[in-house]
Amino acid sequence: MARIAVTDGMDKKAVSLLEKQGHEVVLKHYSAEELLDGALTAFDAIIVRSATKLTGEVLRACQGGLQVIGRAGVGVDNIDLETAGQLGMAVVNAPRASTQSVVELTLAHLLACIRHLPRADRSIRAGKWEKSAMKGSELSGKALGLIGFGRIAQAVGQVAQAFGMVVHAYDPYLPPKIAKAQNTRLHKTVDALFANCTHVSVHCNLTDETFHLVNAARLASMPQTGLDGTPCGNHIINCARGGIVDEDAVIEALASGTLTSAALDVFEVEPVNPDHPLLQHEHFHGTPHIGASTLEAQARVGADIAVNVMAVLAGEPCDFVVNREHL
Repeated sequence: MARIAVTDGMDKKAVSLLEKQGHEVVLKHYSAEELLDGALTAFDAIIVRSATKLTGEVLRACQGGLQVIGRAGVGVDNIDLETAGQLGMAVVNAPRASTQSVVELTLAHLLACIRHLPRADRSIRAGKWEKSAMKGSELSGKALGLIGFGRIAQAVGQVAQAFGMVVHAYDPYLPPKIAKAQNTRLHKTVDALFANCTHVSVHCNLTDETFHLVNAARLASMPQTGLDGTPCGNHIINCARGGIVDEDAVIEALASGTLTSAALDVFEVEPVNPDHPLLQHEHFHGTPHIGASTLEAQARVGADIAVNVMAVLAGEPCDFVVNREHL
């Protein structure tokens, strides 16, 4: 039976599932220094979330018995996939478990933006009653652009259409027939998406290609006016990965009025510095990377990653090995 390190917390039922199969589970967060000193060499598997950074240097320091790395969630940008593969470590994730939770948070941020909910709350807490200053706009009759069109974005698009939005997408890896089946206009370039959409939501992975994909020029190209003729302004949402949105560009766009509102659940540097200029702007609101932080999602993520890790340890097929090309 295997010895498994869980470094960023895990649902109790998932831990119990591993233990019932005879595995030893050690729940402990290790510092970067401990990881570099080889703290993981005594384990057969490790399960992480986003807090633990498994760089190439860390992985080389813990090579030996480590066979599988489980990412309890979707994004794997905190893991050096190539080095893991070269060292014979399979990396598995749980991409389906948090879909509903991220979809709902994305829509929550979008609605909060257009109806000024955070700003209105702060206002009444300050003893004000600024009803006329809180006039918002509707989602109906507006164009929503989705950067990336995977499971989460498609589900966001379905809800957005129920609100009466027209959905656009940019995803260079997506077969056009999938967008067509979802009644979504697929653009060949991300620039075309921004030029056609007053509301944009990010749903792609962070790569060299997507770093600062949302930049000043693209924000400036957004149309400000909805398809229904309403001067609704421009709005940006990111519940995917920090670094895809150029935060300095967002600050400048908010200051100039190019951007009406912005909401981020993820930041380029986390935890975000409390002195970050974005946090000082009244038309910005954020959350501390809580896309998958629901009771339901955590239960599903834990169960899924436990099953996937055990499959690899047992030498059984697993559809969620994300570094297969490097093994």
